[in-house]
Amino acid sequence: MIPSIGPGTLLMFAVGGLLIYLAIAKKYEPTLLLPIGFGVLLGNLPDSPLNHPGGMLYLLNEFGIQTELLPLFIFIGIGAMMDFRPLLSQPIFAVLGAAGQLGIFATLILATVVGFPLNQAASIAIIGAIDGPTSIYVSSILAPELLAPIAVTAYSYMSLVPIIQPPLMRLFTTRAERLIRMEYAPRPVPHAAVITFPIIVTVAVGILVPASAPLVATLMFGNLLKESGVVPQLSKAASNELANISTLFLGLTIGSLMQAATFLQTQTLLILLLGLFAFVLDTVAGLLFGKVLATVTRGKINPLVGAAGISAFPMSGRLVQKVAQEEDFTNHVLMHAMGANTAGQLGSVIAGGVLLTLVQRFGGG
Repeated sequence: MIPSIGPGTLLMFAVGGLLIYLAIAKKYEPTLLLPIGFGVLLGNLPDSPLNHPGGMLYLLNEFGIQTELLPLFIFIGIGAMMDFRPLLSQPIFAVLGAAGQLGIFATLILATVVGFPLNQAASIAIIGAIDGPTSIYVSSILAPELLAPIAVTAYSYMSLVPIIQPPLMRLFTTRAERLIRMEYAPRPVPHAAVITFPIIVTVAVGILVPASAPLVATLMFGNLLKESGVVPQLSKAASNELANISTLFLGLTIGSLMQAATFLQTQTLLILLLGLFAFVLDTVAGLLFGKVLATVTRGKINPLVGAAGISAFPMSGRLVQKVAQEEDFTNHVLMHAMGANTAGQLGSVIAGGVLLTLVQRFGGG
């Protein structure tokens, strides 16, 4: 007998189909949206053994999401792709990485005002980092009941970075500011500093913000594999095989959790709106701080670089370069933007730990 399929299930099939369409036809973050979209179809199949105890998706959720392993594996891969030299040679861009997280804490306050308890508000606020693994890690600990809509919102906005950020860059900067040329003559970074940086950051953050330790440690470990130069096979495996396999399983699992009964609720729409608010505010805060630095340095810093202070690495840094070159094709600000972008990546995982600490200290999780 063929099981009946309700309108909610049909709607979720349509959502899954839309995500697959955006991944294939529009090429919006296909490595993320394609597995998530197909996972939505699998998660809404009636009476599917895949979702029952012992099934593939059930086991992936139990051992990959609930244990936080898959997001942490992805962070090892991200770390193995990152180059902190632009940040180490120009530490001032750490300010922009911090400014790019302000929207997270503003959204935390707003989410509590509209009625979300502190643990859920913190999980929603971290969407502003535009960092899917961090959002999944934090929400799986604080609000697992909201994991699916939060993860999908975070990854959706990651895919929409090229659409959302450029208009904000143009709106909050003048043409004269976008034309500012930044000479790239960085101070040489000793190899010893590049190697010790991930070690020092891991120890310092692990002591000051213990809740951030898993995220920071895996990110820095991946970077240490790359910068040590002695384990190229491990660095390559981390940035390719480990990251890709983890992303594949993570996407399928998150998609499978988007089931009609739990996903089609008013709070899902609220999460989408609050996540967008956090994203926009993070970008605007980075741009405004960039304008402040431009004033303080008497026009030596292009405010566009501030937009790269979010965690969407390396997409946001490349977008800054693209918008700058729309005004002047010979203007190269990419390495400066990457300094802010790596600072934003590091800032987002620290922000996640701060949120975890706040909830643990003041209750609600």
